[in-house]
Amino acid sequence: GGYPVWDPAAEAYVDPASGELLPSWDAALDAIGEDDPPAHVVRFGPQVQVDGVVGGSDNAQRCIGYLTKYLTKGLDECHTADTPSRQAHLDRMADALRYEPCSPRCANWLAYGVQPQQARPGLTPGHCKGKAHRRQTLGFGGRRVLVSRKWSGKNLADHRADRRNYVLATLGAVLTRTGDPGPDGTAQPVEVSAVDAAERYAWELLKPDDPDAPPRAHLVMHALAERIAWRAQYQAAKALADGSACDVPAMDPAVHAA
Repeated sequence: GGYPVWDPAAEAYVDPASGELLPSWDAALDAIGEDDPPAHVVRFGPQVQVDGVVGGSDNAQRCIGYLTKYLTKGLDECHTADTPSRQAHLDRMADALRYEPCSPRCANWLAYGVQPQQARPGLTPGHCKGKAHRRQTLGFGGRRVLVSRKWSGKNLADHRADRRNYVLATLGAVLTRTGDPGPDGTAQPVEVSAVDAAERYAWELLKPDDPDAPPRAHLVMHALAERIAWRAQYQAAKALADGSACDVPAMDPAVHAA
C-alpha cells in the first residue's frame, strides 16, 4: 500500500506493491477513450451574453480571460469567512483541493497511479506548491489570462532578449573605447558596439564562501547605484539617438554589456 515511490534506476515512479512502473503522462492520455465520461462537468448554459459577446466564441473566451485576471487577483480578499460554518466550509474545500491534481506536473497524479509530467524524485501527493492549492488562490492555478506567446509566438526569454538587444543597440551609439594615439599623442576614442563589448568579457558567479566577496550591504548599495547610472545613461543615449541636445555621461562597456 501507500503512494508510489521513486526508482532511481528507472528514473520514474513505481507501484510500491508490484514494483511496476506507473504509466507515463502521455500513455495515460492515450488511454482515455472518446466515450469515457469526464471526471467533472460544469455547465453555464448554452449561451452567455456579456456586453454583446456570444458565449462560446473566441471573443468571449478572450473577454472572460481578462475579466477573471483583474477580478480574481485577490481571491481571499473578496469574501471573509466570518462564521464557524463558513470557516469549516473553507477548510473542507482547501483539504479537498489539496489532493486534486492542478496541472500535468502536479504530484497529486501519483495518488491516481499516473506519472506526473516531467517526474522527479521527492514528489509527494498533497504537497504540491501550485497556486491552485493555496488559500489565497484556492482552485485557481497558474495564469488566468492568455499569455503573450499566444499572440506573439514569443515566451518570456524571447521578450527579455528583444529588450536586451534594443537597449544594447541604443547604447551602442555612445559606447567608446580607447584607440591608438593620434597625431597629437593623445588616445583617440574609437566607436565600438555594445555587442562587441559583451563578447570581450567573461562572467563568473560569485560564491557565498568566496573570501573576496564584499559585504551584502555593499553589494545592495552598489546594485542600486549601478541601476541609477544605467537609467541615466540609457536616457542620455535615447536623447542622443533622437538628435536632442544632451550630455552623455561616461559609460563602462563592461557594466552595460551584461
